[in-house]
Amino acid sequence: MNKQLNVTNPIYPIMIAIGVAHLINDTMQAVIPAMFPIFKSELGLTFTQIGMISFVLNIFASALQPAVGFISDKKPMPYALPIGMISSFIGIAIIAFTTQYWIIIIAVLFIGFGSAIFHPEGSRVSFMAAGSKRGLAQSIYQVGGNSGQALAPLISAYIFDILGQRGAAIILVIATFGIILLSKIATWYKKQLEQERATKKKRVLVSTLPPLTKKQVGIALTLLFTIIFARSFYTTNITSFYVFYLMDHYEVSLRLGQILIFTFMAFGVVGTFFGGSLSDRIGRKNVIILSVVGPMPFCLALPYVPLWAAMIFLVIIGTLIMISFSVTVVYAQELVPTKIGTMAGLTTGFAFGMGAIGAMVIGVLMDHKGIDFTMIVVSLLPLLLLVAFFLPKDKPASAAV
Repeated sequence: MNKQLNVTNPIYPIMIAIGVAHLINDTMQAVIPAMFPIFKSELGLTFTQIGMISFVLNIFASALQPAVGFISDKKPMPYALPIGMISSFIGIAIIAFTTQYWIIIIAVLFIGFGSAIFHPEGSRVSFMAAGSKRGLAQSIYQVGGNSGQALAPLISAYIFDILGQRGAAIILVIATFGIILLSKIATWYKKQLEQERATKKKRVLVSTLPPLTKKQVGIALTLLFTIIFARSFYTTNITSFYVFYLMDHYEVSLRLGQILIFTFMAFGVVGTFFGGSLSDRIGRKNVIILSVVGPMPFCLALPYVPLWAAMIFLVIIGTLIMISFSVTVVYAQELVPTKIGTMAGLTTGFAFGMGAIGAMVIGVLMDHKGIDFTMIVVSLLPLLLLVAFFLPKDKPASAAV
């Protein structure tokens, strides 16, 4: 029988390396929403078609991630990491040169497949390198991903607005570096697995939660997925469609609109980073509640304020609503501590899935009900986040070790 090994020494170079790899992976994925204005203006796609592209990208990744996580819990696959990025490389190469809607759909399937493979295994690498710094490690990992996503509006403003669709080929250079980096990480990952087998000791997660029944775990996961649903739906609206509202309602340029979206996402990265380390100190649930109470009044008021106030509100909302992004992943893993990959796949996959459904619904609403009406409806979604108050109470990680 394998002994359980609780590793307390963090391995910071690997934590940072997998964070950088996550940045590259999600930068490639961010190319798709960055191209939405190009798809609209140059290819003449409708909001519904744009929503469908986002839906296919995210729902494919969403459906595969839990399966990949489940398989990796039973049989870890170190070299799936570079293979996943190769798949995304192929997708970007296709999308840089096609003008056909159905080929764009095929291209995003490649990118979705690469993302689905990367996230569960990447989260496992983060866990293996974390030691006693679970919140910090997951934050570094998620900061990389959120930073990549935050680049979408800048890519749109400073690459696609200047070079057009073929500017996507520039991302292939970054992807090549990412494939090399993930190959190095995979080699380290494989050595760690070999060491575990040789010593018959396996890393385990020390949960900060009290003992829970299966029913209590099921209820807690339902509440957690409700939080992820509302957060993903709302942030998808801001990152993918709010730029059209800015251009229509405030009459700003595409470039200024994308800079404002970048501001929202950049402060989301800041929130993500501090959220993980904060949860190690004050507990996961407390940080999740902070991410609910803090941004809510600003979310509700955003559709009604002048441009200068909207700029400030985007900073506040981005920082606070994303402070729990990495924390919800860790919280789910601590609810089911024997299924690290499965829970990472479920939570991240569910977030992708809800973002996919959100994009589709928002696109249809904007086509049929108008941009202003859609923004008002979506502003109410954060009210669902209040279910966070009913999550089981945990204790700070420092007290659990």
